[in-house]
Amino acid sequence: MPTSVLVVDHPAWETVGGTASRIMRSPTGTWLATWGKTGLSLSCLDGSEDTKPQSDEITAAELPEATDCNLAAALADLGTVVRLPNPSLWDAITTAVLRQVVRAAQARALYHRWCAAYGTGYDTPVGRLAVVPGPESVLALSEEAFKAVGAAFHRTALQAAAAAYLEGNTAWSALDPAHLVDALDTIPRIGPWTASAATADFTGDFSVYPHGDLAVRTWAKRAAPDVAWPTTDKAFCDVWTRTAENARQLHALTLLTLAWGSNASSEPREGAEHQRQ
Repeated sequence: MPTSVLVVDHPAWETVGGTASRIMRSPTGTWLATWGKTGLSLSCLDGSEDTKPQSDEITAAELPEATDCNLAAALADLGTVVRLPNPSLWDAITTAVLRQVVRAAQARALYHRWCAAYGTGYDTPVGRLAVVPGPESVLALSEEAFKAVGAAFHRTALQAAAAAYLEGNTAWSALDPAHLVDALDTIPRIGPWTASAATADFTGDFSVYPHGDLAVRTWAKRAAPDVAWPTTDKAFCDVWTRTAENARQLHALTLLTLAWGSNASSEPREGAEHQRQ
């Protein structure tokens, strides 16, 4: 039976007893997503069901023809990879900002502290879960409030992002991924890595992910150790993007590599994680 892998790169995902769960906010409602033996299910906790989050699927059949054969074989072992794009651009921006400078495990813990302290909580079948505080709430927080949850470093970036989001989110949501990266990159303290990571999370398009990211480089090297991969992020990014003939192939190459990495190692990681079915 073919395997299915859920990519749980977003820190909201929590796994208990073999079931992965997260809470997410769409434009009209708040949803609980769960992944277990029966696959992915979504239930609306409040608001309207008009904008139900939609999952994406991808397999190694969509990899570039130029993909190294050993890397392609490793990625094919994943079977079908499923990812649930983040329906909230504000959450995607918040998440990417909280990932700045810290490793994945630290960012995950910080995200949960941030949501629990200042976000909106919901009682769910898997326990109390919370979504991120809205931009208005973030702008109203004091410097001491950021320090209390260990987010002092991220304060200026989060508040700059909140102000920019309130002004530009309607226009941003209509942009294609490449132009959304450009728009987010104009926010003070954001930068190209954060803008690209947030855009990939929101749109589900990993062709705009920061391909020179340490996680991508690490897992590519481990999956295909005989390849002379470039050692710097820029050189690696150049080689990686040239492998693909189009954006869909680049998306497949990047997302599958990140999913493979979390399957291959239990070490602290900076890229995507997965839950196998």
